[in-house]
Amino acid sequence: MLNVNIKDIDMKFNTSEEVFAPRNVDKGTLAMLSTIEFKNNDKVLDLGCGYGIVGILSAKIVGVANVFMADIDSRAVELTRQNIELNNVKGIEVCESDGFKNISEKDFTLIISNPPYHVDFSVPKEFIEKGFNRLAVGGRIYMVTKRKDWYKNKLVSIFGGVKITEIDGYYVFMAEKKSTSYSNKKK
Repeated sequence: MLNVNIKDIDMKFNTSEEVFAPRNVDKGTLAMLSTIEFKNNDKVLDLGCGYGIVGILSAKIVGVANVFMADIDSRAVELTRQNIELNNVKGIEVCESDGFKNISEKDFTLIISNPPYHVDFSVPKEFIEKGFNRLAVGGRIYMVTKRKDWYKNKLVSIFGGVKITEIDGYYVFMAEKKSTSYSNKKK
């Protein structure tokens, strides 16, 4: 059992050695969450939810009806469902999904992701491109990685700009959707 306090909210999580960051909340995730200002009416997608930290925290701030969580890993989804019960935020929609394949919702105001970045860029490329299409105009995507240039260039090319905050060796990226079509800015 992992007990955590983020943004003055106490939470507890069942974890497993089979999922990312089983012993402690990942420092990149903490860095990213420290930069996000949630609004009461936010509609949040926790993309690549792991065992549920980001989505459960979001639900405690914006309400369970406004939070959607997805992960490609069935064990992560199973743990997320347990942790939703454990943290009394029943009603969050959770699904097993490869990227956006099983997610029908759109018009998110926040998409939050700590994508796998030790592999090629196909996963974050899809998260950024398809994420743009699932955001409402004015919506924001947050991502955290230890790699700067590729993410910066990709987010600028799709969103037209990006804000980058460096915290403890991690880069937190925030890009806002300002129109309905890709920026196509070349960097």
